[in-house]
Amino acid sequence: MIELKQLTKKYGTKKKSTTALSEIDLQVGKGEIFGVIGHSGAGKSTLIRCINLLERPTSGEVWVNGVNLTALGKGDLQKHRRKIGMIFQHFNLLSSATVYDNIAFPLTLTNTPKADIKKKVSDLLALVGLEDHKNKYPAQLSGGQKQRVGIARALASDPDVLLCDEATSALDPQTTDSILRLLLDINKKFNLTIMLITHEMHVIQSVCDRVAVIHAGGIVEEGPVTEVFLKPKHQVTREFINRETTGADALKLALSTTNSESSKQVKITFLGAQTYDSLLSQIVRETGVNFAILQGTISTIKDMPYGQLLVSFEGEASNINRTITLLKERNLDVEVMN
Repeated sequence: MIELKQLTKKYGTKKKSTTALSEIDLQVGKGEIFGVIGHSGAGKSTLIRCINLLERPTSGEVWVNGVNLTALGKGDLQKHRRKIGMIFQHFNLLSSATVYDNIAFPLTLTNTPKADIKKKVSDLLALVGLEDHKNKYPAQLSGGQKQRVGIARALASDPDVLLCDEATSALDPQTTDSILRLLLDINKKFNLTIMLITHEMHVIQSVCDRVAVIHAGGIVEEGPVTEVFLKPKHQVTREFINRETTGADALKLALSTTNSESSKQVKITFLGAQTYDSLLSQIVRETGVNFAILQGTISTIKDMPYGQLLVSFEGEASNINRTITLLKERNLDVEVMN
């Protein structure tokens, strides 16, 4: 659905330029929710604006739904842009227009008949839960309601792709969760491809199927969210994940004080139904190894439950090794920390 080929964006002149994006290759499948996470200045906003050519790449190609947008003339590009919806961090609503007129705005630009506009806007108001607010102005709405208007407006032209530029970063946590649930609902109802950028790992963890981590204008890590979140390879990815977890200093202290010849510290990752099984207790009863939990988490990645335990096994080395082997045989991911 979206394919970026060697995408590069530079600002400035040939003599003095700044590279915002460097030779990025990326693919997003039909119906997928794809996240791009990065720190401020990493290039993520430039990346998403290059997809609909609000920013024209210096080199490389942008393909959307089988069409090379970078090869189109102005008229054809405008036509294909209508199939790419976009929602913004600060909503970008027309302050002097009602909710109804804000949502209708893209349709009025294409001379859509009034009866069709009325039907479409009514359907979208129901979808985003704003039927009772259609005659209000943006100043009368909360932040979450404004973003719902922005989402409805982005959907007015029946896009194939929805781009979300930091769509929840101006919202409080509870409102953020409600907007993320709405995006999930839209994705499921319409099989709509959604690409979102964010600096919040919680957003990625809640709704995305796959994620790319951007740093200094390049993609440093990419893959399924479960894989990237649970087995981060790049330091930048680890920083984002560590911000979402607690007790990092206490964990370092625990690891430093539990190290001995008769103990071994191990991180065990549970995924899916195994998260709620008693596999660990079953296996240590069989091997006779004692254990202490140093840190533990149970949560979800999108709809997938997962758990991570950092444990200290104590006992004879052979029994500890057998415990680790049995855990691996149960298809658990086991990482020895020392």
